[in-house]
Amino acid sequence: MKPLLITDCDEVLLHMVRHFGTWLDEAHDIELSLALGGFENAMRHRADGSVVATPRMWELLDGFFPDEMARQTLVPHAREALAAIAERADIVVLTNLRDHCRPHRIAQLDEHDIAYRVECNQGPKGPAVARLVAEFGNPVTVFVDDLAQHHESVARTVPQVHRLHMVSEPDMAPHIAPARHAHARIDDWQEAQAWIEARFAQGLTGAAASGSASA
Repeated sequence: MKPLLITDCDEVLLHMVRHFGTWLDEAHDIELSLALGGFENAMRHRADGSVVATPRMWELLDGFFPDEMARQTLVPHAREALAAIAERADIVVLTNLRDHCRPHRIAQLDEHDIAYRVECNQGPKGPAVARLVAEFGNPVTVFVDDLAQHHESVARTVPQVHRLHMVSEPDMAPHIAPARHAHARIDDWQEAQAWIEARFAQGLTGAAASGSASA
């Protein structure tokens, strides 16, 4: 049985926030300050400095996906790391986009020579990861994501899964604390590849037994 890698896309495989910020500036006169962390506080109207209301924030994200996805660029070493991992493991890209964006995400990744199964999800990722793990026969599994809430969801739903926190946007990473429910925080794919392969060799028991751990 092959090991399984389940990885997020935005800020893990493809840069998103920097290009989203450029689009907000150009099309909506909105500033996105990565130093402020989450979108809830980082998006501000240039005219008066007011925070963009949450409903409008989601409207803007829906405006970026899928129409502006072509702006996104590849995270360094992501393609090469996945290609090496794919020689011994199955790979699924689990992305929190609406279902209608799935064909666009598949085509987008294919343009970067990243051609693996893509699944869309809404909300916490734990249940989706549990379904995938069961579908693949409960192999040793590594989950990679940039958002702490997804690591918590996976930890509570399928604790045997190894969890790697990655924030590949260098302007944002220093302002994001390591996810408490991840086993490690690594923001570079060359280092992450070695960590993932070591977890495949370790098997299932380490993740289930250790709970939350640091890098």
